[in-house]
Amino acid sequence: MYLLGIDLGSSFIKVAVMDAQSQMPLITVSVPEQEMNMDAHEVGWAEQDPELWWDYVKRAIQQAIQKSEIDSRNIVAIGISYQMHGLILTDREGKTLRPAIIWCDSRAVGIGDKAFRQLGEDYCLRHLLNSPGNFTASKLSWVIQQEPGIVSKIEHFLLPGDFINFKLTGTINTTVPALSEGMFWDFSQNTLALPVLNHYQIQSIWCPKIVDTFAIQGEVKADIAAELGLNAGVPVCYRAGDQPNNAFSLNVMRPGEIAATAGTSGVVYGIQNQLHTDKQSRINAFAHVNHTLQDPRIGILLCINGTGISNSWLKKAWGNSYNYSQLNELAASVPIGADQLMFFPFGNGAERMLGNRLVHSHLMNLNFNKHQLPHLSRAVQEGIAFSFRYGMEIMIQNGMSPSKIKAGKANLFLSPLFRQLFTTSLNTPLEFYDTDGATGAARGAGIGLGLYTHENAFDHLKKMEEIYPDKQIETNLNDNYQKWKNQLDLILTPLL
Repeated sequence: MYLLGIDLGSSFIKVAVMDAQSQMPLITVSVPEQEMNMDAHEVGWAEQDPELWWDYVKRAIQQAIQKSEIDSRNIVAIGISYQMHGLILTDREGKTLRPAIIWCDSRAVGIGDKAFRQLGEDYCLRHLLNSPGNFTASKLSWVIQQEPGIVSKIEHFLLPGDFINFKLTGTINTTVPALSEGMFWDFSQNTLALPVLNHYQIQSIWCPKIVDTFAIQGEVKADIAAELGLNAGVPVCYRAGDQPNNAFSLNVMRPGEIAATAGTSGVVYGIQNQLHTDKQSRINAFAHVNHTLQDPRIGILLCINGTGISNSWLKKAWGNSYNYSQLNELAASVPIGADQLMFFPFGNGAERMLGNRLVHSHLMNLNFNKHQLPHLSRAVQEGIAFSFRYGMEIMIQNGMSPSKIKAGKANLFLSPLFRQLFTTSLNTPLEFYDTDGATGAARGAGIGLGLYTHENAFDHLKKMEEIYPDKQIETNLNDNYQKWKNQLDLILTPLL
C-alpha cells in the first residue's frame, strides 16, 4: 500500500509517495521547473491562478507515479498541505470567480487594522488569538468592498487546500485549523467568529462544511482518477496549512516543541497549550493539526515573508548565471559582515513581526568599488538569519524557550553557511530530519485512514544531522547582528 502527499506551495507543487508499511518516502517530485509567478498588479499585491495550481498538482501526481514505478492502484489515501491564508472564491458551479489572493498579498492591511480597532483588542486577542490583520477574512472584505459584481455570485470562500480537495473529490469542506488561520474561528466559543463575519459583511453560508483534519474529506472522482491513474474513490484523509503540516511532519506536536522552515518565506513554529498570544500581534496563533477543545494545541507562528524569495531574487537578478549551490559557495568566501554590506529581506509584503507594515527590502552601505556578488550573497543570507533571530527574540518574550529546533533539510537549509548562521545567531541547535511537506501530508493521510496512530506514525522518522552553534564565530556574528538590528530600528522609525 502507498500513501500520496501533496504540498501546494507558492513557488512549487510537490508530491510524495510513501510506502505505508515501512513509512519510508519513495520519491518526491516538484513542478514546475522554475518558480511559479506571483502576479502583482499593484504594489503589495500577490495573486496566483488556482486552476494553474490544479494543473501542476495533476502533473506532479502523474510524474510521482511514473518515477516511483509503483502500481498506482495500490495508493490508498491522499493528504494535502497548502500555502496558508489564501482566498479562493467559487460560484455555484464551483468555478473560480477571480485569481487567488495569496498569503503575502498586503492589500487588506488597512482593513484588518480598522477591524482590530472596531471589534476591539480584547475581543480579537481572546476570541481570535490574533488581530484580523491581513488574513483571509480581511482579503474577502476587500473583495466585497472593491469588487461588488463578484459578491452576488459567491457560493463559497475556500483556502488553497480546500480548493485542491474540491478539484480532486468534488466535495467542498474545510477544517477548524483552516478557519482559524483565516480569522473565521472563535476559540472561546468554539464556533464561527460571527462578529468578524458580521463586521466584514461576510455571509456565514459561504463557509464550507467543517470536517476533522485527520478524517475522510472526500473521495477522488472517477474522471479525475482515470486521468491520474488512481482508483476511483481513493479518500483524501488529511489537510493542513503548510506550516502546521511542516511541524507535524517533524513530529512537533507537544507544547514547547519548535519547527522551522526556510522556503519562500521563513517560519519558526512552536506549540503551546494556552489560548493566548502576543498583545502586539507580531506573531500569530492558530489551531494546530491536533488541536481539540478538550486538549488545546496552538501553533505559534513567526513569519518572515522575504526568505527564500530573497535568494531567488538574487539568482534571477544575476541572470540565473549561478545556481543556488554556487551562490552558497560565493557567500562562504566572504567574511562575516560582508564588508559592512547589510541586507533587510522585507520586500515580499507587509511583515507581521514588524507591526504588519510594508517595510520593503533594503540594501545598505553598498560600495561600487568593493562589493561584488559574493558580498551580496553573504549579506542576503546574513540578513535572513538575523531576521530569524529578531523574530525569535519576540517569541522568547512571549514564553517560548527553545532548547532545539527541528527542520527538514531543504531550501535555504541546504546551504551549509546558512545553517551555521541560523544556529549560531539563535544560539540553538538545529536538528534535520528526513522528511518534507509532501511526505508529511502522506503520513497525515495514513493517520486519517486509520493505518497509524499519532504515537506510532513517526516510528521510522530519521534524524539526519544536528548542527550546533559555532562558538568561534559567535562574538563576531553577535556584533554584526547588533549593527543590523540598530539599522533596522532606523528604517522602522519613520514608519512607527
